[in-house]
Amino acid sequence: MSTPTLDPTASAQAEKFDPTVIERRSASVGQLFRDRVARTPDTEAFRYAAGDDWTSVTWAQAKERAYRLAAGLITLGVEPEDRVAIASSTRYEWALADLAVMCAGGATTTIYPTTIAPDVAYILANSASRVVFAEDDDQVTKLWERRVDLPDIGHVIVFEGAADGEWVLSLADLEQRGAELLATNPTAVDDRIDTQTADQLATIIYTSGTTGRPKGVRLQHNAWTYQAAATDAIGILSPKDLQFLWLPLAHVFGKFLLTLPLQVGFPTVIDGRIDKIVDNLGVVKPTFMGAAPRIFEKAYARITMMMKAEGGLKEKLFLWSVSVGREVAEMRARGEEPTGMLAKKIALADKLVLHKVRERFGGRIRFFISGSAALNQDIAHWFDSIGLPIIEGYGLTETSAASFVNRPGANRIGTVGWALPGTEAKIAEDGEVLLRGPGVMEGYHDKPEETAETKDAEGWLRTGDIGELDDRGYLKITDRKKDFFKTSGGKYVAPSLIESTFKGLCPYVSQFVVYGAEHNFVTALVTLDADAIKDWADTRGITGDYATIVRSDQTREMVQNYIDTLNVNLNRWEQIKKFVILDHDLTVEDGELTPSLKLRRKAVSEKYRDQLDALYDG
Repeated sequence: MSTPTLDPTASAQAEKFDPTVIERRSASVGQLFRDRVARTPDTEAFRYAAGDDWTSVTWAQAKERAYRLAAGLITLGVEPEDRVAIASSTRYEWALADLAVMCAGGATTTIYPTTIAPDVAYILANSASRVVFAEDDDQVTKLWERRVDLPDIGHVIVFEGAADGEWVLSLADLEQRGAELLATNPTAVDDRIDTQTADQLATIIYTSGTTGRPKGVRLQHNAWTYQAAATDAIGILSPKDLQFLWLPLAHVFGKFLLTLPLQVGFPTVIDGRIDKIVDNLGVVKPTFMGAAPRIFEKAYARITMMMKAEGGLKEKLFLWSVSVGREVAEMRARGEEPTGMLAKKIALADKLVLHKVRERFGGRIRFFISGSAALNQDIAHWFDSIGLPIIEGYGLTETSAASFVNRPGANRIGTVGWALPGTEAKIAEDGEVLLRGPGVMEGYHDKPEETAETKDAEGWLRTGDIGELDDRGYLKITDRKKDFFKTSGGKYVAPSLIESTFKGLCPYVSQFVVYGAEHNFVTALVTLDADAIKDWADTRGITGDYATIVRSDQTREMVQNYIDTLNVNLNRWEQIKKFVILDHDLTVEDGELTPSLKLRRKAVSEKYRDQLDALYDG
């Protein structure tokens, strides 16, 4: 595997960080949690919604419940590295269950709540899970349906729902069992934590399955404690921060953001209700939040469309303010500050417009973190202009989330930033990004051949992504290696970049899928955002449901105009010649998107092949 000579330490030379934070990291997540509680027992650890109110929990209170649950797992026969699954949406109980598994010495297996029963059974059987935490009766029903296929599952613990006291226990039942054990053996949980080692299995996270059946990624304790310590070492967060966490905790990004506060000590507000994100931002007032690009795309589209609908002076003032904000943001990225007339203009723009937009996001955001997929650069610049910088990062399930991340003081839009200290990177001759470091997986569970194909004997992981490293260590991801396709004319097309660009141009788009392998020109499948297109239609007197609106000539003309704008900056062989608008959006439930909202390209291409191929007729 020959590679160009590149300096993997370029980022380390460009920034200052404390290497001792990484060197003295805890051996396990259980130890990390216990150490955090010992340092700051009475400070806030978590906050979660309880009806219309919020309940706050200190680190000491979280430990008390987590220990009881961990002891309960021990009474169920959970031994070190035994798999304990969690099938639930993002909620405080998910965090408690995970901490309990870590403290009991088990290994968490994550399952998205939207996963269908046969796939749940596959994951549980493949991982050899012994116990399952289930969110509610719906999740328990999936397990009952497949119980004959799950002989290793000794018990199910339900967060809220019916328990039979035998196979299905309530959370209270488990806590009671744990309390009884701790009454007779107070050190039962601490004894488990004391014996944990860095190379012990902590988590199995199954890949999204954008192609083929999901594989279980084995992540050791060392991967998580390294991730937390390396992020702490670069100093972008402090105990004074407040995180709002709504991302799926079954996803590696969410799991990372759940582990990070154990190291740094900031409190985390947990609420996985997607429809409450905007409302919660105004109430919670976090200082940072992680999200997938789709969230930023929707917020950008919503605000810009509102301003366009206002029209007149308000729209002009908004556009002027954003323009001034961008000029100042670009200056600050160079380490400069506005002076003279520009300083006066930004003060006025901020007073009249920009601060009002920031207030919609709670008014205290220092930065957002974007991961999971590529973020459109125009959208990133727009948020930066408002004073809401988005620092984009990069990583895989196989690297326990973060491998690269931009820094708030050195944010280069269009890149995913510098490597975390301790992570090495190089570019293979074919452009593939290779990574090595403590965050890289042990391997795929029970799949030695797939592991050997992905991770070589020297520890280098083939990411499957095409990228470039500049002379300062900034990494730019250009596309997924397997997503590249060749037209019948022999020209290569990188669909992800084109798709991301279009999302920055068209505020009404939801999904944009570029297609054209082995064809003589490129086409696209388009879906539109239901709320955005309804507002657009109302202003034009177009009536009817979503399907009626998207079939209208006006809608097609609107999409064509945005595609024409897109094509201006594309090579001739990349330009979108024809497109089809679906009469419905792509969904997780229909298997077209992963639970982290990434496109299942192969599934979508196959499902809508007839409609796409019809674009080439004649």
